[in-house]
Amino acid sequence: MGYIRRMSDDHPHHGMNVEALRRSATGFALDREELDDDPIVQFEDWFRYACETVPMDPNAVILSTVDAKSRPSSRTVLLKSFDENGFVFYTNYESRKAADIEANPNVSMLFFWSQAARQVKIRGKAERIPATESLKYFLTRPRGSQLGAWVSNQSSIISSRSLLENEFQKLRKKFRDKEVPLPSFWGGYRVVPDQVEFWQGRTNRLHDRFEYTKQDDGGWTIERLAP
Repeated sequence: MGYIRRMSDDHPHHGMNVEALRRSATGFALDREELDDDPIVQFEDWFRYACETVPMDPNAVILSTVDAKSRPSSRTVLLKSFDENGFVFYTNYESRKAADIEANPNVSMLFFWSQAARQVKIRGKAERIPATESLKYFLTRPRGSQLGAWVSNQSSIISSRSLLENEFQKLRKKFRDKEVPLPSFWGGYRVVPDQVEFWQGRTNRLHDRFEYTKQDDGGWTIERLAP
């Protein structure tokens, strides 16, 4: 059962010993000479490796936002594209994360690839992508996912799951012989980075960390950080 074990009847209040959960990261060395001057190119190299080594969802990323009252929230989203302009994910524009972004576009993204003992941390501003770009992606989604985008008023309180399932069946009948249109309240955000950190786990907790910071001229400076 790995790390999970049942609480002993002899120690009903102690729970599991979380302090004992540790492993020594034995990842590759990461040197400045090996890094590309462009963090997007470097990310592509690491992401390609993650796709080969991570068994499930290498594109899963923790997105953290802050609301209008400066309260942080984190959730997992799926990276759907990236290029020199930034990192794109899709959501309901009426969701909690979207409300946070509209109030404060500063966000962070965290990729954690345990098998490779690697993390990538991205800080930047989120901005809506054009509807034409969202539509292009929407048309590639499975039909069930297209209908699901219409059904869910994301983050709102609902009384039961059956409400969702009933609405799903209604929409399935409504669009039975038609293409499912793009909802006006659904689309993508692009996170435009101003800081990107590459973290490589090493033995004895002496991890390698390099941070790219965007400069006013559009270039990037690269600095090694202490672990």
